[in-house]
Amino acid sequence: MISEPLVSIISPVYNSSETLRDTINSVLRQTYTNWELILIDDKSTDNSREIIVEYTKKYHNIKMLVNDINQGVCYSRNRGINHSNGKYIAFLDSDDLWMERKLEIQIPFMDNRNISLSYTGYYKCDFNLSIRSVINVPQKISYSSLLKTNVMGCLTVVYNKDLLGIRLFGDYILSEDYLLWLELLKELDFAYGVRLPLAKYRVGKTSRSSNKIKAVKYQWQIYRKIEGLSMIKSVFYFVLYLVLGVQRYHK
Repeated sequence: MISEPLVSIISPVYNSSETLRDTINSVLRQTYTNWELILIDDKSTDNSREIIVEYTKKYHNIKMLVNDINQGVCYSRNRGINHSNGKYIAFLDSDDLWMERKLEIQIPFMDNRNISLSYTGYYKCDFNLSIRSVINVPQKISYSSLLKTNVMGCLTVVYNKDLLGIRLFGDYILSEDYLLWLELLKELDFAYGVRLPLAKYRVGKTSRSSNKIKAVKYQWQIYRKIEGLSMIKSVFYFVLYLVLGVQRYHK
């Protein structure tokens, strides 16, 4: 029997004591068993670190890294990636959850087709995990398609480290995950989607994505300054981004 490839799950943690157990337990419930969970405590001031220690004592495949000072999500994710041992790199923030069969479905989907980058659908939930909406995803997406709207929720993305190497997040104000997906899709023809909702994303007042006006302004900067698109292309993609964003939030 061919063994399951190891999946390294990267989870930055900062003052997440209210949700952290839900997140960790959703990994422990995975029907796919060959994983390591790397929790990076970003100098939490609540009891998040104590919760992590509790789990590391019980489970050999749950590991803790501790930042000496608060460094932010990009630094923490990158530190976790650099300490990873898996063929596949997956991401799960400390207030989100996975459905039990997430890895069981997504990893063979990638492994059998030699896919470098994939994503799945997911649920948007309130703090109590009541479902607000379902985010459906296309079968595949290219760089130009991703410029129109980001359908690749970070909590669903997995990349093949054997094929792509260690790929790290840039230290951006917002959208660091989106910018990494764009970077990867400049090299790949497509990222491929599992068209099932396999994760739960908590949307709350403290979410970094909750400031919509700031996000819209920053999206323009992505087109012009980070991706270096011409004015015409920037306007084209920006209009599509606004239209598709309105459609998505009114479903």
